[in-house]
Amino acid sequence: MDLFEKLKKPQTLSAYQSFAEGYYIYPHLEGDLGPRMTFKGKEVVCWSINNYLGMANMPEIRKADTEATERWGMAYPMGARVMSGDTKLHRQLEAELAEFSQKEASLLVNFGYQGIVSAIDSLVGRRDVVVYDSESHACIIDGIRLLFGKTFTFQHNDMDSLEKNLVRAEIEAEKSGGGIMVISEGVFGMRGDQGKLKEIVELKKKFDFRLFVDDAHGFGVLGEHGRGAGEEQGIQDDIDVYFSTFAKSMASVGAFFSADKYIIDHMRYNMRSQVFAKSLPMPIVEGALKRLDMLRTRPEMKEKLWKNVRMLQSGLKERGLEIGETNTCVTPVYMQGSLEEATHLTKDLRENHGIFCSLVVYPVVPKGMIILRLIPTSAHTEEDIRLTLDAFEAVAKKLQEKAYPTAEWAFV
Repeated sequence: MDLFEKLKKPQTLSAYQSFAEGYYIYPHLEGDLGPRMTFKGKEVVCWSINNYLGMANMPEIRKADTEATERWGMAYPMGARVMSGDTKLHRQLEAELAEFSQKEASLLVNFGYQGIVSAIDSLVGRRDVVVYDSESHACIIDGIRLLFGKTFTFQHNDMDSLEKNLVRAEIEAEKSGGGIMVISEGVFGMRGDQGKLKEIVELKKKFDFRLFVDDAHGFGVLGEHGRGAGEEQGIQDDIDVYFSTFAKSMASVGAFFSADKYIIDHMRYNMRSQVFAKSLPMPIVEGALKRLDMLRTRPEMKEKLWKNVRMLQSGLKERGLEIGETNTCVTPVYMQGSLEEATHLTKDLRENHGIFCSLVVYPVVPKGMIILRLIPTSAHTEEDIRLTLDAFEAVAKKLQEKAYPTAEWAFV
């Protein structure tokens, strides 16, 4: 049999490619990054870009990025950091990130997804055991897939389930002579709820494990100083390996890990995705230093973000819309309907109401469930929010009244 014969039959999301690509999947947003962008030639209020603090199009950010690019170009430094790609600025950014996240040391990585996969591989051996939240991000799942050791899954944010699995993990670790790592997220990017990190840390009194936290959606927006979910819950010191990306609150590329120095030293020399990859280009590093400085010195960005979050989320609930248990900026709107109804509803939002948000349907969520995910930013205006609330109220009513076709695709 030809190895690629099976690829001719569409699977998962590719099954919808013929009608969905360019509109529902791989849509093309155009114009300056911000709360108003252009889709299919029309202006839309955009709720789909990870730009929590509005940095993506700030003049001072664009100026810093431009000047750094003019100074260095995009090639410098060439090569992997272990060979020829390390610089004083890379080390400066790591030092500032470590100080900000209240850890001994930090390590820059090129991409969040790649970094998580490789970090798990470097920290966990074949004798070790991993216990992870069932709704962990795909990068965590993919990192765990590479492991030779035992893994257990606990039900999402369920501490009884975690404790039962820690008992199982202890038995396995005792047999193998290994250790235990618990993995959770600071903020779960689909639901918007925080990981129960404080409760997980409490279990350290009964079990011997290390805690690894992916805080991509918490860094910069949670906690008094924006240090993330650990600061928000008062347990930052108890997180053994803290991770975040620049792609959310800092609207850039790259990511970092923070931990005790000996842990970071080990990762620096053993994370294959970094040892064998080109260093982050200097303009990205300089840009991250500028963004981190603004994050520390411009608290009004976070204050404006949370003002918008509260207005959006309270307005949705007042209109009878279900947003689940989110206690963060991530705002999922849950509805019930078929895939066909979901596509028509989304098209209605975009074409008739000028609202662009991400649609999540089966196989990402169970059949019959529709999630419309909104990512508020500090750049959104009260008018943006009012238009969005009115639009959601209107489409929810039409869905409830079965006004959307259920047997035809929403061809565009």
